[in-house]
Amino acid sequence: MNFTLKQLRYFVAAAETGSITAAARRLHISQPSVSAAIAELEDSLGLDLFLRHHAQGLSLTPAGRRLQTEAADLLAHAEELRQGALDLSQRPGGEVELGCFQTFAPMRAPGMLRALKSRFPDMTVRVREEHLAGLLEGLRRGRFDLCLTYDLGLGPEFAFETLADVPLYVMLPARHRLAGRKTVSLADLVEEPLVLLDLPQSRDHFLSVMRGRGLEPRIGHETSSFEMVRGLVANGFGYALMHSRPASERSLDGQRLAYRPVKEPVPPQRLGLARLAGARPTRAVQRFTEFCREHFAGLG
Repeated sequence: MNFTLKQLRYFVAAAETGSITAAARRLHISQPSVSAAIAELEDSLGLDLFLRHHAQGLSLTPAGRRLQTEAADLLAHAEELRQGALDLSQRPGGEVELGCFQTFAPMRAPGMLRALKSRFPDMTVRVREEHLAGLLEGLRRGRFDLCLTYDLGLGPEFAFETLADVPLYVMLPARHRLAGRKTVSLADLVEEPLVLLDLPQSRDHFLSVMRGRGLEPRIGHETSSFEMVRGLVANGFGYALMHSRPASERSLDGQRLAYRPVKEPVPPQRLGLARLAGARPTRAVQRFTEFCREHFAGLG
């Protein structure tokens, strides 16, 4: 029985994407190359790994499903071996696949990457923005090494390291009756419309802040866009609750906003790095984690 890591890699790509065409696109190779490698793997193993559906892609056989899990584990170990070889040669760089919470990413990720480049010029960090559910699924599927996110009930399968505590703010139109106060009570806003950020976990988190204090918010608008939240609030359609506070206090259409700390003793949200519990980090991931500790401590 002879098979190659390349054949396994092509097989896993086809299994995950459900088609030869999509697998070839992901791998940046030709469709015949993927088809030939899978056929050779099936011949070598003496198994049918896929059911071929004309013009409808592929589906795994029971044997194919079992092999997919084992092949993915083997490929992960092979990648660890490759990274270990790079570390043995004392190369200062490496690669990190980083998921970043989408409301936070535009405010902090670019500056973080600039600082990282000056510290580790040979390190490559590829950032992808997602909501929390997308980040966690990316960790499960191995698309991300780490995720920079808020600790919104991640669960025991994930390890989380806090980098900073982020307070809760009320976002108001600049001309709002409470905008001149140093702090704003949630009770003073409960009769006004809430512009709610409708992302997985985020939505429940902000509602629980109100309901945990016996307040039932009146939802005026819901949107999955952080900038849409800012625009609606700036134009007088209500208030919003946010942990992410941009440097600019203007919406994209130029209207002014006011951010005020919440008067009630609401615990701050923890911002940090999430990874699969028990996952063995590469040297590059270790270096990046150490950098993040210093970078976010420096930001206060």
